[in-house]
Amino acid sequence: MDSNKTQKICNLLGLAQRAGRLVSGEDLVVEAIQKGQAKLVFLASDAASNLNKKICDKSKTYQVEVVTAFSTLELSTAVGKARKVLAVTDAGFTKKMRSIME
Repeated sequence: MDSNKTQKICNLLGLAQRAGRLVSGEDLVVEAIQKGQAKLVFLASDAASNLNKKICDKSKTYQVEVVTAFSTLELSTAVGKARKVLAVTDAGFTKKMRSIME
């Protein structure tokens, strides 16, 4: 993904965070996936293998798309705190992010 698209997605993640439409942190994201609240999951490309497996398995079971195009640094910068996994819970944000990533 080019840097322009990456920047747009990061900006949207920050916006979603401020709008309360973002869940961050391993346990909360897994919970959101199980409850059917997570529409799109962002997993850091450099996340530990056990976290990677846990999130991917849960997402596959509940049919939630996982995006691994961002590093921990990019995700953390976007939301303003150290995070390796984020879940977008709003359909509007999800639609916009998917259209940018295409």
